[in-house]
Amino acid sequence: MSSERIVVIGSCNTDMVINTERLPQPGETIIGGNFFMNAGGKGANQAVAAARLGGQVSFMAKVGNDHFGTRSIEQYRNEGIDVEHILVDGDHPSGVALIMVDAKGENCIAVASGANALLRPEDIDKAVEIIDRGDILLMQLETPLDTVEHAARIAHERGKRVILNPAPAQHLPDSLLKNLYMIIANETETEHISGIKITDMESICRAADIISGRGVENVVITLGSKGAFIKENGSYHKVPAIKVKAVDATAAGDTFCGALCVALAEHKNIIDAVEFANRCASVTVTRMGAQSSLPYRGEIDEM
Repeated sequence: MSSERIVVIGSCNTDMVINTERLPQPGETIIGGNFFMNAGGKGANQAVAAARLGGQVSFMAKVGNDHFGTRSIEQYRNEGIDVEHILVDGDHPSGVALIMVDAKGENCIAVASGANALLRPEDIDKAVEIIDRGDILLMQLETPLDTVEHAARIAHERGKRVILNPAPAQHLPDSLLKNLYMIIANETETEHISGIKITDMESICRAADIISGRGVENVVITLGSKGAFIKENGSYHKVPAIKVKAVDATAAGDTFCGALCVALAEHKNIIDAVEFANRCASVTVTRMGAQSSLPYRGEIDEM
């Protein structure tokens, strides 16, 4: 069990997934495939991942007053997550995501944010005790950027470790980055933030230097099947991936983020934390769906 509490502020969605042989081109219709629904949303995925891996987790989000929202809250409660600060918006629906996954495990996703887009800075102010009770704050970008920035500032001022997964990619102000203990970005997000095209290890180092130069204390760049890169205290590290047969990449990054936070909460160093996160993500990609693919701690300990 973690000795520090993880607070996740972020999105809650219901994923509607279709498996196809390949992803359609613009204007093309593909017949065939299987359909299923799964609980999702980057914030929720990361909260559930952390809870299943042994973390003490509190989750703050905003859902609609509908079946999707009610069902999601109950599922989080069943995972052992503190749901006291999940807000219900009576005027807007819960978020949904439409996902297509091809035979190689690649996916494309469209998200209707719904109530997620209505999580406001004043909501954070009314529930600031959730940050006070936590030690690590983990956030993403499927809720409004000004809310993320506001929460990061409050947490940083209180001495909390603020970790951001900048997904989906967008422009980030230095006023947010300077409050981050760590950023966990994939190659696309890294390019967006740094302005550096990722082509080799030299470009990865240059991109990490730019991001850390904007105020981020620690930079972690996920590289898919090539593993992960770390810049910590001016030093660079490469952590190799675990080779598996990928079925569905959905939520692999979310598993990585949740797992890394659990490891840090258990006082592991950053390199060991990233190695643990790699192991956890390697399990997720071998399964279909978002939260349905997230591993439990016992599975990882047996690897």
